[in-house]
Amino acid sequence: METANIAIGGMTCMGCVASVKRVLGGLDGVSSAEVTLNPAQATVTYDAGKLGLPAIKTAISDAGYDVA
Repeated sequence: METANIAIGGMTCMGCVASVKRVLGGLDGVSSAEVTLNPAQATVTYDAGKLGLPAIKTAISDAGYDVA
């Protein structure tokens, strides 16, 4: 398992936090995802054998948020 901290732009409320957490939780290979508004970031623990960091970032972008 690997853990990554990902800065996320465009989140303005707890609804945004819930949306990002839901998207990350739906990815095969993600075992946990903690998303915070301040600072705007996600801490994701994932199985690198099933999922790569670029795919995680793409999922966040596809949900309408900016990945730094």
